[in-house]
Amino acid sequence: MPEIAEKKIYSISQLTRDIKLILENNFGQILIKGEISNFRIPSSGHFYFTLKDEMSQIRAVMFRFQNKYIKFQPADGLLVIGGGRISLYEKRGEYQIILDYMEPQGKGALQLAFEQLKEKLKKEGLFDDFQKKPLPLLPRRIGVVTSHSGAAFRDILRVIHRRYANVEILLYPVSVQGEEAPRQISRAIRYLSRSSGVDVIIVGRGGGSIEDLWAFNEEVVARAIFASRIPIISAVGHEIDHTIADFVADLRAPTPSAAAELVVQNKKDLKIRSKDYSFRLVNALRQKMELLEERFKGTKNRLGNPEKKVADLRLWSDDLSTHLLDGTRRLITQKREKFHIEKGNLLFRNPEGRINVSSTYYHNIKKGLNKNISQVLSGKLLALEKRMDRLNSLNPLSVLRRGYSITSRVSTGEIIKDADGVRVGEEISVKLHRGKLFCRVGEIINQPMFNVGVGINNEEKNF
Repeated sequence: MPEIAEKKIYSISQLTRDIKLILENNFGQILIKGEISNFRIPSSGHFYFTLKDEMSQIRAVMFRFQNKYIKFQPADGLLVIGGGRISLYEKRGEYQIILDYMEPQGKGALQLAFEQLKEKLKKEGLFDDFQKKPLPLLPRRIGVVTSHSGAAFRDILRVIHRRYANVEILLYPVSVQGEEAPRQISRAIRYLSRSSGVDVIIVGRGGGSIEDLWAFNEEVVARAIFASRIPIISAVGHEIDHTIADFVADLRAPTPSAAAELVVQNKKDLKIRSKDYSFRLVNALRQKMELLEERFKGTKNRLGNPEKKVADLRLWSDDLSTHLLDGTRRLITQKREKFHIEKGNLLFRNPEGRINVSSTYYHNIKKGLNKNISQVLSGKLLALEKRMDRLNSLNPLSVLRRGYSITSRVSTGEIIKDADGVRVGEEISVKLHRGKLFCRVGEIINQPMFNVGVGINNEEKNF
């Protein structure tokens, strides 16, 4: 324990801080080479990624104020060379390299950026031929986007004035290189595209290095060219130079002078062509008139004298009218005779007489049938009345109407026919013609009744 007490004890923060100082003091600005992995850009705009080789890896960061100068787009799998300083992130205890500079290994950053943007815009269809707008045959006003002090504008003026001096040229001066150049060029294209009277735009500059021409490789310029509603000629650098603007534009000219020759035709050539067209047009009209005159003469000869033709047509019309009237009269006469014949046949076959005979026979049958039905119904009604009278005479309710009653047990509803069939104190029900009596037997007298049924039929006796 004493040995431990004599040694210096570090806190985590103190140890990390000392290691950070050692790293930063022993490693100044260094160059590092590796493959990008896990590349990401959060909302802050900083670049965060890992640099690795076959054996090891190190975290790397490139802050927003530095990475905005990078022309190419970093991506996973890309081999790069970067310059920066080693540092340690104390919060996590991880060492990292903070890069101030980065370029792709084996290929310049500008060339890689050019290829990346070219592939991107090609996939979006900005280079498609069907998107290209045709140039006007003879523009009245030409817009030019270039430097006002450069040789490119002077070449364009010289060639256009030599070929067709009547054309109006509208210059929108811009910087053609430097940090502000892409923004100025795209703004000039948008302005001239919306301006009335501008028929075509030339965008370009003289030759130079890839760095000098880089403004015409920026995405903002390419999209401004593509969005233009009027045709644009790209004339950037020399014939061997190619920029993104060349691929997006409606027409590429190898030089600004060539663009001026493409945009307007030579006035002398136009005059010669105009005279040639005029001569050919006059000859064509003369030949057409001669042909029409010959056709007119031939038609006139075939027609002959129109008065004689009209007279012949009038006679032919009269003959047709006469034949038509005669034929119509004959047809009417034939139809009238046929009508009278058919009418006679129809009257002969008229069913009205047969209908009258059948109607009389029907009424006689109906009358006899009604008579027979009445007789049968009368007989049936008479028989029914006799049976009803007989039934009423047998109806026990009719007997009750004469003062008789029907006695039954309350408990079972059984009809009582003999006094021996009840007991003293038993409850009985007596049904009268009108109403019913509930009684209790107080006394039973077994005395035979006199038979008063003389003259009553057998059915009544049974009742």
